[in-house]
Amino acid sequence: MTTAEKWAFINELDDELLKGGATMSEWCVLIVRECDYAFVAGANLATIITAVAAIETYLRAEYACNHRIRLTDLIDQSPINQSLRDQIHNLRKYRNKWVHISSPENDEKVLNSGENYEKELEGWAKLAQRILRLTIYENQFI
Repeated sequence: MTTAEKWAFINELDDELLKGGATMSEWCVLIVRECDYAFVAGANLATIITAVAAIETYLRAEYACNHRIRLTDLIDQSPINQSLRDQIHNLRKYRNKWVHISSPENDEKVLNSGENYEKELEGWAKLAQRILRLTIYENQFI
């Protein structure tokens, strides 16, 4: 995708998912903007990591009484629909595979299949953009 196509993708998600108005903390706005910039720049892993950070920031600001709660528990305890909860968990688990690499010295897979990883990351980055927007637009007002 070109830069213009990536911005169009983000705008199409907004047009599709935002039917009214949505509010969020300024911290969340900042992180969402950074996620969008990472996506447009082609930094797919950064997009995924930043999308999960934005989702966590949104959920903490909206629903957390205890700000020390683990992300997995925050997701489970937030009053969002189960489908979205499952999607966030799947994204979080995928992110964790990259952030918490158990054997970083074993890089043969990356060396031999780098192009496959790039395609996989690109698909997950697009999905991360969608899940992020589903989350931040989950409590809209009209």
